[in-house]
Amino acid sequence: MRILSWNVNGIRALHRKGIAPLAAVSDAAVVGLQETKAHPEQVPAEVVEPEGWHGFWHPAHRRGYSGVATFSRDAPDAVITGMGDTRFDDEGRVLTLRFGELAIVNAYFPNAQPGGARLDYKLAFCTAMEGFLASLRERGYRTVLVGDYNIAHRPIDLARPAANETSPGYLPEERAWFSRYLELGYRDVFRERNPALSEAYTWWSYRSGARKRNVGWRIDYATVSPELIRDVREVAIHPEVLGSDHCPVSICF
Repeated sequence: MRILSWNVNGIRALHRKGIAPLAAVSDAAVVGLQETKAHPEQVPAEVVEPEGWHGFWHPAHRRGYSGVATFSRDAPDAVITGMGDTRFDDEGRVLTLRFGELAIVNAYFPNAQPGGARLDYKLAFCTAMEGFLASLRERGYRTVLVGDYNIAHRPIDLARPAANETSPGYLPEERAWFSRYLELGYRDVFRERNPALSEAYTWWSYRSGARKRNVGWRIDYATVSPELIRDVREVAIHPEVLGSDHCPVSICF
């Protein structure tokens, strides 16, 4: 099973470009999209539920903002919309598909915003996510958390760490949460298997030709609960896939 995750930065814009996100990695069994910025009724039927796929959407109440969608080749055993907290669920940030004992959580973490304007909200979301994952594991499920975390964890995860010490996504509080998350036992498999690999990014600013020059950040992840680590065959970043300011990441079991 390959699980693909991609922040598409507007699925309607992607559709207008003629890009089909589900074809980004042809052998994917599950595809989680973030920042869809659309309600299902705002996009064509073939985007809502493409042929051969089961489609599930969690849009934000506010139109044109946030939102996640998850697609699967096989019908899941259960779908959980949100985390049970309206502070975050109203912004359409989390969607979980369960297959047997595997729970695939597709999440779009908040941006802390310049000056840390939404840092408290971001950290509250992170804490809520810890509790949500713990509740799944207490019920016997193994978890995969894919999505845009909006955090570059370590200096190796962005091109210019010294210049971004006060930038949202690299604030000390955000990085400290990520460290705590890993201390709970969750595994950033890509970094574990590529400990010294630099210039491996998933997001680039649209400004100043950042992507062409590979001045980017690794803020999109696929992390797993410790019970799954031995089952992971591959974790990959797909910078060759264009259409958004992010590129997809994938994890294969």
